[in-house]
Amino acid sequence: MTPPRLEVLPDHEAAARRGAELLATAARDAVAERGSASLAGSGGTDPWKMFEAWSEMDVPWESTELFQVDERVAPAGDEQRNLTHLLLALPVERHGLIRPMPVTDDDLDAAAARYEQSLPEVLDCVHLGIGPDGHTASLVPDDPVLDVADRRVAVTGGTYQGARRMTMTYPQLNASRLLFWLVTGDEKRDPLAKLLAGDQSIPAGRVNAADMLVIADEAAAAGL
Repeated sequence: MTPPRLEVLPDHEAAARRGAELLATAARDAVAERGSASLAGSGGTDPWKMFEAWSEMDVPWESTELFQVDERVAPAGDEQRNLTHLLLALPVERHGLIRPMPVTDDDLDAAAARYEQSLPEVLDCVHLGIGPDGHTASLVPDDPVLDVADRRVAVTGGTYQGARRMTMTYPQLNASRLLFWLVTGDEKRDPLAKLLAGDQSIPAGRVNAADMLVIADEAAAAGL
């Protein structure tokens, strides 16, 4: 397993813009080569500025889809939902490219299977974050979802920070053409160091895509 490459930007805003550029470039290249682009984005607070910047870039919007990497099981419009913040970050005219995870369904396992069927086997570009405990997507420590190898989308076995989650699993993430983490803030220094060292004791350290990159700000990368 080859650890991800690292790019360090001065601050959160610069890192977010670099992430937006990666998404935009991946979309343009995919449409030029294959006629359509399939991207995926994670939640958390780090990517809000990234998606805002991305929405203003030169992107073939009519041929681009944006899937969710993970989502909390909560009602539509709930403050906890990644989708709630994604809709706020993107202008209304971009909402049609979002492919929301069906986390309000009664049968979550069937919903996860249906979402999996809507995904391409290979995503052109996937954005991830990392938590202070080393989780990425909703692949959280000590949950059975970490060991799911026969499904590309699954639901966590228990709650994490008060909610169950639907998440892409390692097989889907590892099949990405490009996968990058956006990591900002000094509270991310320890998990970032472990990720870059290929430490498989944290969930993020078990991701193994062919092309992996970390975009970090100086606060997160200090001391590396």
